[in-house]
Amino acid sequence: MASSLHTLFFFLAIFICSSGYAANVPSNGLVLPVGKDTKTSQYYTTLQMGSNHATVNAVIDLGSQFLWFACDSYASSTYNPIPCGSKKCEIAKGIGCAGCNLPPRPGCTNDTCGASPYNPFENMLYSEGFAEDTLYSKNNVKVSELPFSCFQSEYLIGFASIATGMLGLARTEISLHKQVANKFKLPDKFALCIPSDKGVGKIYIGGGRYTTPKSLVSTPLIINPVSTYPIYTEGDPSDEYFIDVKSIRVNGRPLAIKTSYLTIDEKGVGGTKISTINNFTVLHNSIYKPLTRAFVKAAANMKIKSIAAVAPFRACFSVESISSFVPTIDLVLPGKNVYWRIHGANSLVKVNNNVSCLAFVDGGKEPRTSVVIGGHQLEDNLLEFDLVSSKLSFSSSLLLQNSSCSRV
Repeated sequence: MASSLHTLFFFLAIFICSSGYAANVPSNGLVLPVGKDTKTSQYYTTLQMGSNHATVNAVIDLGSQFLWFACDSYASSTYNPIPCGSKKCEIAKGIGCAGCNLPPRPGCTNDTCGASPYNPFENMLYSEGFAEDTLYSKNNVKVSELPFSCFQSEYLIGFASIATGMLGLARTEISLHKQVANKFKLPDKFALCIPSDKGVGKIYIGGGRYTTPKSLVSTPLIINPVSTYPIYTEGDPSDEYFIDVKSIRVNGRPLAIKTSYLTIDEKGVGGTKISTINNFTVLHNSIYKPLTRAFVKAAANMKIKSIAAVAPFRACFSVESISSFVPTIDLVLPGKNVYWRIHGANSLVKVNNNVSCLAFVDGGKEPRTSVVIGGHQLEDNLLEFDLVSSKLSFSSSLLLQNSSCSRV
């Protein structure tokens, strides 16, 4: 009997040792909270970095390539700069070698892999260096050796006052979702649910469990063949998330627009992408005008009273004339009866107690992308980005399912 017990413990010890890495795998992936800054309408998450667990409030950008944040007072014993010319620098697509003439500290080291963090609010690209450190999440997940870039807080122009950096979730090897997938052997996918003014949303990275009352609708993610980042090498595709919108309907009636605006040409112009940086959906002028006309007409048929416009919107309505229903807007997608329906909470925005406006803005006659689906249209919609199957799954408004981003 003693011999049998000894053998059992021996094999148990071997199992525990051999599966030590697997024991660290988070059962629900990496979960991060999402809040909204009401002054700027920017969406941000909170995470901890480094040995001192420094709090970083990072604005979420689906188009940004990596995590970067202000390191003015950052101190961590686990901080390591990524050397230029190294394999890790190659993976990060580092540009050149960064140096610093001041005493070494996080964000100031020599022979460091060059990084180019981008501030989309100021349209400014900066020259910094790549480093790596450990990320800690509120659901007790530890992500070691996560690549990121330091930044000087003086360059956080246009950011919400609470923000200290930016979390990039684009299709790159050093994005957080890709790093989590690689380190924990999880699928490269993430789900994003951003809240409206009240409540807290979530980011689920690595195929975490979340529930919605109804099944999600799926559509392929497509690749723009030309990079949309401010700096790139010829031949690089875009890292952003595009979907193939075929047409747009208002109350079931298709808009009369050129379908060429909805396709991406050989120069990377046109098409539809998803953005958490734009507050509202931005449309090519030749799409915006017919959409506005159709919505105003459909609203009038529903006895919704048009009133003077409030910039930057051009179609506004009397709040007291709006009942429970407003005209629906459908982004029609490939497949039979597949569409993303935009309901009242996402199609209108209340600008004051008396006025609500159609929450779409005119992008001019020559925008790079014809349709940029903005944050207001994404609020209280669950979006799942599956990079393994290259598809987007979405819920449409959770509010109509008696749910919200605070409850997924």
